[in-house]
Amino acid sequence: MKGFTRNKFVTGINGGALRGLLTGGASLAAIALAAPAMAQTTDVETTAPAERDAVPSADASATQDIIVTGIRGSLQRNLDIKRTSPGVVDVISAEDIGKFPDSNVAASLQRLPGVSINRSGSRGEPQGITVRGFAGDFNETLIDGRRLATSSGGRSVDFTTVGSDFVGQLAVLKTPDVTLSSNSIGATVNISYPKPFDKMGDRVAITASGSYQDESESLVPTLGALFSKTFAGDTMGILASAIYTRRDTQTNRVFVSGWQGGLFAPCQLAGSTATACAPNAASTDPTQVPSEIGWYGQQYGADQRYTKDERIDGRLAFQWQASDALLLTVDNNYSRQTINSDAYGFGVWFNQGDLRNVERDENGTTIDFTQAGTPSDFTSNTTSQLRETNQVGVNLKWNPTDRWNFELDGAYSLSKQNPDDRIGDENGNIGYGGTLGTTLGMRVEGDSRNAFPVLTAFGPNGDGSRFIDPAILGSHVTVRSNQRNRDEIKQVRFTGGWDGDQIKLKAGGQYTEDRFQLENRNTFVNNFWQAYAGYGTPSGRTTGVPIPQSLISGQINTGSWIPGFSGALPSPLLAYDARSYQTYLESFGNPYAQNVPGFNYPDPAGSDGLLGYRGTLDLALDPGSVQDIREKTWALYARADFTADLGAMPFRLNAGLRYENTDITSSGLGRVPVSITGSTADPTLLTLAFSDVQAVSTDSNYDYFLPSVDAKLELTENLHIRADASRTLTRPTLGTLTPVLNVGAGQRVGALTATGGNPTLQPYLSWNYDAAIEWYYARNSYAVANFFLKDVSNFVVAGTSQQTINDVIDPTTGQAAVFTVAQNVNGPSAVVRGVELALQHVFGDTGFGFQANATFVETNRPYDPSDLSLSGFAVTGLANSANFVGFYDKNGFQIRGAVNWRDEYLLQFGQAQNNSRFGAEPTFVNEALQVDLSSSWDFTPNTSVFVEALNVFNETQSTRGRFSNQLLEVSAYGRRFTGGFRFRF
Repeated sequence: MKGFTRNKFVTGINGGALRGLLTGGASLAAIALAAPAMAQTTDVETTAPAERDAVPSADASATQDIIVTGIRGSLQRNLDIKRTSPGVVDVISAEDIGKFPDSNVAASLQRLPGVSINRSGSRGEPQGITVRGFAGDFNETLIDGRRLATSSGGRSVDFTTVGSDFVGQLAVLKTPDVTLSSNSIGATVNISYPKPFDKMGDRVAITASGSYQDESESLVPTLGALFSKTFAGDTMGILASAIYTRRDTQTNRVFVSGWQGGLFAPCQLAGSTATACAPNAASTDPTQVPSEIGWYGQQYGADQRYTKDERIDGRLAFQWQASDALLLTVDNNYSRQTINSDAYGFGVWFNQGDLRNVERDENGTTIDFTQAGTPSDFTSNTTSQLRETNQVGVNLKWNPTDRWNFELDGAYSLSKQNPDDRIGDENGNIGYGGTLGTTLGMRVEGDSRNAFPVLTAFGPNGDGSRFIDPAILGSHVTVRSNQRNRDEIKQVRFTGGWDGDQIKLKAGGQYTEDRFQLENRNTFVNNFWQAYAGYGTPSGRTTGVPIPQSLISGQINTGSWIPGFSGALPSPLLAYDARSYQTYLESFGNPYAQNVPGFNYPDPAGSDGLLGYRGTLDLALDPGSVQDIREKTWALYARADFTADLGAMPFRLNAGLRYENTDITSSGLGRVPVSITGSTADPTLLTLAFSDVQAVSTDSNYDYFLPSVDAKLELTENLHIRADASRTLTRPTLGTLTPVLNVGAGQRVGALTATGGNPTLQPYLSWNYDAAIEWYYARNSYAVANFFLKDVSNFVVAGTSQQTINDVIDPTTGQAAVFTVAQNVNGPSAVVRGVELALQHVFGDTGFGFQANATFVETNRPYDPSDLSLSGFAVTGLANSANFVGFYDKNGFQIRGAVNWRDEYLLQFGQAQNNSRFGAEPTFVNEALQVDLSSSWDFTPNTSVFVEALNVFNETQSTRGRFSNQLLEVSAYGRRFTGGFRFRF
């Protein structure tokens, strides 16, 4: 009978000898198996065959140590898996139980060729990855071979929700395994967690550390423990782990919410001699007709955000070896992440038609202007987000004979965002305007990589010394919202295999059902956000109320706001609590039961919704946000592995085919605007009234054949070549499949927008080709060059158009309102090609070594900033990147330094405020380089201490628009230092 091997291992620290215990072939198998096994379903080989250049013979082992722990042991395991896998695979293994290289899974993945990370601007945490230029949903993340539900709103996993402390191994499959998945054009990431039978007997691992971010100036803990035990003659095993992690971060940010493209009238330009200026397309005066192309920043501001990120991860796993042929594994993974943040800052709003003295550079970017009567807002924002995810899985393996093997795997995963119905976002604006509004301007003085814009003539009536004068502050808008998402995945897979001497066959089927539900409640829908808009009597307004000084909790100095950036901000800023501000407004009670001076009374028709306000800032359901998407996919697959010798050269061929059929049911709530009214409290605000809500539902279906071929030839014992071809797909984000047109209730003058879903979107399709040469020239050392090409069709693009909706009238123009409508459609094709270069070298037994890699990528569809069409297209995510990790690992002491560089790249089409006449404006991420350091010392065989320093040189993250001087956002998230200890036995 063919059974399951369960070995006990002896591991040494700093070259502990396994003298006379292992033969050359068995030695390497033991080294590979010492790490947690890969997922039950993937064919990435974690037990490498004998490698004559890498493992000493049995005789030599009597006098030579074999390193099986530490950095070098981990790198050797990774090398062995890469060398023996049929496709293109890169792997990162834990150095020991509870000792993963980084505190974040994504941070570890960026060490691999072709992989770079995407950071959260507000926290600086690695949130996602890009592989060969494909980010987000183009990469599928599996947990032990299974899809993980994610309530983030997309298909990609937010890596800040995945703890790394007890991860066993990460595998990045750049060519698909059809028996696992073909649903990623970028790569498939398989995260493997430890299991009881990974190592027999009792195991305990404990980790404790403190993390300190230099900006937040707070020390916060991480505490975790893992216990594993086998019993009943090593036929049963149980593993349990739990870890609590907290990260506090203070981030300074400067932002321009959107660079809007449009037309200026000649009278608006600097040097104009026109005696009056009232831009109007219907004017007979050419100086008043908008005709000069230009881009301007629509909203400018800065804020300081303090974020507390807490996460609890837990895992239970049970294994039962019922017989030599039957293995049962049951596991459950749980994660609960709570992110709370408070932000304080300011913001000013600009309208293109109100700008004067406009100066533009040669690209049309507005680099200086003034706007009369500009109000100034001080902002406070409190957010609270809870994401809870659980996945339970059952796996049964049966090997009835030496030739036949069968596997049945089932899993259920549920992820919920804000299941406790918490108010996730509370925002308050106070400030001054009206008679205190000033002729304010924004001047661009440099490149977005090292300078942020500055304001001119700020303060009430231009008096900068009274910028935060508490005596003139009045209430403005306040927003509450609650976002609730739910993602539920059911999956089952059955696979049968037959192993011959030179051929292996595998075939099976899989069913996956994914249901994604989303809804948002806010104070925009009922227009309660404007209940006390207007700034009040200090600004000469009848709406809005003065703000008592007791609500102001402090001031924030903006000096040295962003390291390495020039530019100055008004200083100081105000700090006040958004919840306290809202409570203050609610304290006035029901304005319809009593006279409340400053209440923004609605028009008698009630078109602005405030007639429903009864003194509390209640939330209302936004019908356009309601989505219920159900996606069912049936898959059949078959694969054959052939091995043979071509002359004296071993040859391996892997050929597979996967067929997938997908049914989608998409439901939502639709409505259209019936009227638009302006606001007497704020001339920049508009309110929309709507028709009755109607349920909308559509069905769609598609199916595809997805072939894959991998070929590998060992030219010599150490020199290998590979060739791979495959077809893969990436499904559209579930949220884009809504069947309704969503028009927001609260809008701005000159910035009417709407978004439309498309439930009939087809998946992206890609033909992928790889060719690689690999040289394993010494133990723990290799050099690789991998050339790749991806021919991608069916790109989903956000086409935008200018159109009227239901013939509603814009009160600011008296004409039919024109909305910028964005809707996703399948469109163009593109080719992406590149090369990955990797070198790993260990300098004998000195303890020194390094890893270096670089990726160079290009496309036939780059971004063209001169393209002013509404549906401009380019491939996003493409950037050259390089990583270098140098280390020393000997005598129980380790030190490692990592340098990660990524060139500028196009992140997406669309900006925080995107009302451009020329379609969805681009968002670019500027070039970035970060240096991290870590070190550890094993002061006993079972105990080690460690320290880590992230972002040593205090780098920032910045984004820009169409041109290099159009700064969108720059965030300074500081350095982070961590120290702690690990205990294991």
